[in-house]
Amino acid sequence: MDIGHKIKELRIQKHLTQEELADRCELTKGFISQLERDHTSPSIATLMDILQCLGTDLPSFFNNDDKDEQIVFHQSDYFVKKDDELHNQIEWIIPNAQKNIMEPIRLTLEPGGSTYPDNPHEGEEFGYVLAGSIQIILGRRVLRARKGESFYFTPGSQHYIRANEKTGAVIIWVSSPPSF
Repeated sequence: MDIGHKIKELRIQKHLTQEELADRCELTKGFISQLERDHTSPSIATLMDILQCLGTDLPSFFNNDDKDEQIVFHQSDYFVKKDDELHNQIEWIIPNAQKNIMEPIRLTLEPGGSTYPDNPHEGEEFGYVLAGSIQIILGRRVLRARKGESFYFTPGSQHYIRANEKTGAVIIWVSSPPSF
């Protein structure tokens, strides 16, 4: 296996320069360059650190059979978390999506239910209201969206979602990078 070439492909997929990857892994740019050209080999610990920074792990990195990659997910694959305090239920509809560029969830809010306030972070947020209506609270702004409408924002201020007091809501919410 050409480890260096595969690391380079992953780095490019993540839109990282050699220097950015080196900084994240606490290595030198020269080491990353030599590694990608197969002029040096990393220790297992160093390889694991590099792969973690690239959003993968050893088994996935060395698995050459892309045919086994799951493409379609069923309800039995979902991970569900119910929060009785905030009256919501989060369903991770793509398992282990934290390693991906985006993380979609299906959020069910009981009437008046909400999400926890999330602090500003890098990335983008997108949602589509499947049922009911919501308020999107972005800092001091309060925006409304109802069934059939969507929202998109960069999370530069504290933000959360609250459902209508009478109807509740169901939304598909996608965060990039993953933050749920």
